[in-house]
Amino acid sequence: MLLESVLIFFNLLAVLSYLKFFNCQKHSPFSLSWWFWLTLTGVACSCAVGIKYMGVFTYVLVLGVAAVHAWHLLGDQTLSNVCVFCHLLARAVALLVIPVVLYLLFFYVHLILVFRSGPHDQIMSSAFQASLEGGLARITQGQPLEVAFGSQVTLRNVFGKPVPCWLHSHQDTYPMIYENGRGSSHQQQVTCYPFKDVNNWWIVKDPRRHQLVVSSPPRPVRHGDMVQLVHGMTTRSLNTHDVAAPLSPHSQEVSCYIDYNISMPAQNLWRLEIVNRGSDTDVWKTILSEVRFVHVNTSAVLKLSGAHLPDWGYRQLEIVGEKLSRGYHGSTVWNVEEHRYGASQEQRERERELHSPAQVDVSRNLSFMARFSELQWRMLALRSDDSEHKYSSSPLEWVTLDTNIAYWLHPRTSAQIHLLGNIVIWVSGSLALAIYALLSLWYLLRRRRNVHDLPQDAWLRWVLAGALCAGGWAVNYLPFFLMEKTLFLYHYLPALTFQILLLPVVLQHISDHLCRSQLQRSIFSALVVAWYSSACHVSNTLRPLTYGDKSLSPHELKALRWKDSWDILIRKH
Repeated sequence: MLLESVLIFFNLLAVLSYLKFFNCQKHSPFSLSWWFWLTLTGVACSCAVGIKYMGVFTYVLVLGVAAVHAWHLLGDQTLSNVCVFCHLLARAVALLVIPVVLYLLFFYVHLILVFRSGPHDQIMSSAFQASLEGGLARITQGQPLEVAFGSQVTLRNVFGKPVPCWLHSHQDTYPMIYENGRGSSHQQQVTCYPFKDVNNWWIVKDPRRHQLVVSSPPRPVRHGDMVQLVHGMTTRSLNTHDVAAPLSPHSQEVSCYIDYNISMPAQNLWRLEIVNRGSDTDVWKTILSEVRFVHVNTSAVLKLSGAHLPDWGYRQLEIVGEKLSRGYHGSTVWNVEEHRYGASQEQRERERELHSPAQVDVSRNLSFMARFSELQWRMLALRSDDSEHKYSSSPLEWVTLDTNIAYWLHPRTSAQIHLLGNIVIWVSGSLALAIYALLSLWYLLRRRRNVHDLPQDAWLRWVLAGALCAGGWAVNYLPFFLMEKTLFLYHYLPALTFQILLLPVVLQHISDHLCRSQLQRSIFSALVVAWYSSACHVSNTLRPLTYGDKSLSPHELKALRWKDSWDILIRKH
C-alpha cells in the first residue's frame, strides 16, 4: 500500500505536465517551457509504470488525449507539412521513446545492483538463477553445456506452479487400490518434488546401449532423439502406459518400471523435443534448452498436473502423461538445471558421484534483455496465493465504501490504524461524476440541435477536464473488474484521486454557467462551505481510527461504529 501514494504523485504529475504543455502549445510551441513540460510528461509516465503496472492506466490515458490533439493538428491548415511532422515527431520521442528508454534504464540499474541470489529466486527460471551470484550459480558452476547420452541431470518444470519443482522418484510404489476404488499399476512412484534432493537425479540413456556413462568423446543428445530416463538412485526407467493417473483419471500414470513378470511390458522410450530450438538439429543444452518428452508408444507428453498426492505420495506433486496436450504450455516443458557427465558404471560408485558437486567454472550469463523480459513476465503472471484475504474486497465495494483495512491494533489501549474513506468525499466524488455525465449528455443533445449553451472555449475546457478526470477514473477503476487477483481498497485510490479532481471542475461549472443570479451563486457558495465543513468534521471524527494516536474506550469504539448502527436501523424499518 505504501507504493500507492508515490504512484498517485506521478500520475498527477503526468497529467499536470501535459496540461502545462497543452497551454504552451497555444502560445509558444517549441519553446524551452514547451519542451520541458512535454519531456516531463513522458518521464512522469515512465516513473508511474515503473512503480506499479497500474501506472499503465494513466499512461494510456495521457497517450489517448495526446493522440486526439495530434489528430486535430493534422487538420490545422495554418501549419506547414514540415511543422506538423516536427510536432508529431516531438510527441513520439517524448511520450513513447523516452518512457521506454527510462523504463529499461530503471531495470538495467536494478539488475546491476541486485546481482546476488536471494530467498525467493526460485520463482525465476534456472537460466535466470544461474546468472545470479551464489545460490544456483554456485551449485551449477562447471556443468557441461551439452547434454550427452550418459549425462546425469535434474529436470525442473518450467511452469513453476503451484511451486517450482523437479522430476523425482523414490522406492515407494503406487497403492494397489486407490481410495476411490480404482486400481494402479503398483509401479514405482514418479512425482515432482519442490526441494533439492538426490532422488531428483536422472540418467539420459541411449536405448541402443546398456552403458550408463558418457562415452569418449561425448555424443550429444539432439532434437528428435529417442532417450530413456533412468532414475539415478534406483536405476529404474521412466515409464508411462494406458493406466489412469492417481488424481487425473483422464491422463496416464507415469512411473518407474518394475518388472513383476506379468503381461505389462516396459514402455520407456521418449522422444526429445526442444521447444526453443533454432533448428531441427539443435543440441540439448543445460539450463538454456526448454524440452518436452513425448512418449513413443502413446504420444503422451510428460506433464506436471499440479495436484498434490495424498499421504502415500508424501504430498508431492502429481506427474502424468497428457495425451491431449497441444502447443506450448509450461507444465509440459522441462529444463536441465544440474548436470554432470556420468563416469561410473557401478551403482554404488554412481551414488557417490551423484552426491558430489562438479568443480569446473563455466559462466552462463543471460543477456540484459533476456533477464528483463523474464522479470516482466513473472511480475505479470505470478500469483502468490489464491486464498481470500480477510480484508480483500471487490471493485463494487470500493464505490459504496463498504470495506476498509485494519493495519494495526494496540494490544492494551485499543489504539488503531485503519484505511478508511471519508464518506462525504467518497459520495461527493461519485456525485460529481454522475453530474458531469448527465450535463455532458444534455449539452451534446442540445448541440446536436444547434443550441450552444457554452462558449466554444468553455466547452473545450469542459471536454478536456472530463477526458482527463472522468477518463482517469474510468481507466484506473474499470480494469479491476477483469482482474483475477486479490484486491484491496487501496487499489481504488488512484481512481478516487481523479474523481476528487473532477469535483471542483463540476462545482466551478455550476457556479459560472448554471447559477444565473447573484443570489443563486451566494446560496450555492454557502452549500459548498457547508459541504466542506461536513467533510472536515467526518475526518476529525474518524481521526482516532486513521492515526492511531489516541487510546479508545469501549464506549468510544462503539460510537465510531456508526455504519453498523445505521445498517441495524435500516433493517428494522
